[in-house]
Amino acid sequence: MAEKCFKYVIIGGGVSAGYAAREFEKQGVNPNELAIISKEAVAPYERPALSKGYMLPEGAARLPGFHVCVGSGGERLSPEWYTEKGITLILSTEIVKADLASKSLTSAACETFKYEVLIIATGSTVLRLEDFGIEGADAKNIFYLREIHDADKLVEAIKNKKNGNALVVGGGYIGLELSAALRINNYDVSMVYPEPWCMPRLFTADMAAFYEGYYKKKGVNIVKGTVAAGFVKGDSGEVKEVKLKNGNMVPADIVVVGVGAKPLINLFKGQVEEEKGGIKTDVFFKTSVDNVYAIGDVATFPMKMYGDVRRVEHVDHSRKSAEQAVKAIFASKQGKEIEAYHYLPYFYSRSFDLSWQFFGDNVGETVVFGNRDPTSEKPKFGTYWVKDGKVMGAFLESGTPEENQAICKVAKVQPPAPSLESLASEGLGFATKI
Repeated sequence: MAEKCFKYVIIGGGVSAGYAAREFEKQGVNPNELAIISKEAVAPYERPALSKGYMLPEGAARLPGFHVCVGSGGERLSPEWYTEKGITLILSTEIVKADLASKSLTSAACETFKYEVLIIATGSTVLRLEDFGIEGADAKNIFYLREIHDADKLVEAIKNKKNGNALVVGGGYIGLELSAALRINNYDVSMVYPEPWCMPRLFTADMAAFYEGYYKKKGVNIVKGTVAAGFVKGDSGEVKEVKLKNGNMVPADIVVVGVGAKPLINLFKGQVEEEKGGIKTDVFFKTSVDNVYAIGDVATFPMKMYGDVRRVEHVDHSRKSAEQAVKAIFASKQGKEIEAYHYLPYFYSRSFDLSWQFFGDNVGETVVFGNRDPTSEKPKFGTYWVKDGKVMGAFLESGTPEENQAICKVAKVQPPAPSLESLASEGLGFATKI
């Protein structure tokens, strides 16, 4: 097959790719210079919608409604937008070989793509139960959620198994958001995870106690401290029951697994420097190879605020790192300089009637304030993290936009902390006066 040549190629078609395309257009990329190569069949979209609005039984989010860049309040980039801007979308195309030395990519269909500048935006892939050798993990109706075709399969199963039993494996983002979605779809839901409380990478025991209590109030059965050890299939090959490591059996018409993800960097092994499980970059997302950049989930980058290097799996960083890399590419071409990437970690979630935001670093001692009674009509509470006399991180459940901006400012400014008792007493008032 004849090879195709582009000045710029983005490999990967997720959130980062879409935001990078928008920045390329802002920077004045010429028609036919940029291509996005994606194994997905649709133009880049806001991935968080899949575990939230996409699963609703009524008024569900559907494409083209959540193509990027609506997640940050920007223009929606429909497939037609790329055509109008002269950006080539190469969809349903999986790259199976990357040769950075010869600046070429090869697809599963043996097509060759040449580039001058490459942006790696391959994102992550889910960890699967088969990876852990769990018996029966190949049963039908065991679902993972990463891409829109995964979401479509799950939505179809939810409709087909109406009012059935669902087991959610994992107590992180996916576990919490999909347990809520399944409950809203009138399923009997059990959520199982091995940790002593949900969302342990962020939540303290006090914070988690609220969410576990709230989910129980909504009818979700929470099983902590154990894992799925095997799956029993029915005659049709569909999952019927789940055996837990503690010996209990849980009925399940649907199983949804959310036990983590890993960055997709195998194509580039041995060709770029790696660090902390990702591709090592500088503050402009340049890799160790000239004219190769890495953004989003795959990039391990200098975290200027904290003086270390980190790899961040979150949509906010995916958007911002994409914009930074494209700005750096054009600045380099023009002999200009841009500011180093100065990222403030940000995470958020929505489920049931709840909505929280977190900014900063969850290190040091914690102070919890506000109403965290899961049985109350309108709970609202927050947490500060204090280290070396400074407030390093802030979390707020059910905040207004103004209040969320206030806790964002606290995490950014890192003000001196009063005593923990005073901070607990002031609560949200401390943030609003910074």
